[in-house]
Amino acid sequence: MERALEVRVDTGRKAVLSQVDLFRGNLGKVKSEWKSDHSRVTKIDHAISLNLQTQIKELYPLDHYCSEEGKDTGTPLRLENRFSWIADPVDGTNNYALGVANCAISLGLLDEGEPVYGFLYDLNRQVLVEGGPGAGLLEDGKKVKVLPEEPMVNRSIVGMHFPLPAKRLEQLMPIIQTQRLRSLGSGALNLFHAVIGRIDGAIDFKVKVWDIAAGVAFTKATKRAIYFPEGSPFPLKEFSVNLPFCPYYAGTESFCSEARTLLNL
Repeated sequence: MERALEVRVDTGRKAVLSQVDLFRGNLGKVKSEWKSDHSRVTKIDHAISLNLQTQIKELYPLDHYCSEEGKDTGTPLRLENRFSWIADPVDGTNNYALGVANCAISLGLLDEGEPVYGFLYDLNRQVLVEGGPGAGLLEDGKKVKVLPEEPMVNRSIVGMHFPLPAKRLEQLMPIIQTQRLRSLGSGALNLFHAVIGRIDGAIDFKVKVWDIAAGVAFTKATKRAIYFPEGSPFPLKEFSVNLPFCPYYAGTESFCSEARTLLNL
């Protein structure tokens, strides 16, 4: 691994792990606030975002730091420098605020706009997932193997985020009616479990780039498929808290083939 990337990976790992006690200790104990888009936020979302930014910018002042909880400046930030960090300080804030541990800290490292490494602290299992192309995938520092693909015979497990757009709901009804669905309440965790093969696939039409930046790096590490039916957001050229959704489907090739057919892609 190139030295410039290696030192940033070490920084990202330390930065995420430094927030674990704060993250764990406030599960279900924080007051909810509401953003202009009606999504939930808490003081822990803001605190973790600021703490990650402080640690990263102290060492790499020229790197871009982009967070879901950043300020709305009205003008997108042009990502002109080589490295950018994309953070979702609490992915699954609805769960977190209500005391449901299906949530995560997600941090992706981009090189020229492409995800090259990701970190995901899974609060429910209390493990740090990390990895990227050429580095494989690790949980608490131990290599993780991708589970082998099995034939889809109406017993596959599929992660979805509801509600779905009406058109997509109709298109995906064959999967909804026949497969075992999971809605974890965390876009980052849904994608991760599909990437590692713990579920056969995931489909999400309500994620934004901060939900998936780490997970896309994971797909490159495991060589699992991911597709963007409305166009990939990567390489990411600019950042704003008002970025549009970037729908995706990911998982085994057989699952992705079925999803592609149903979505008329």
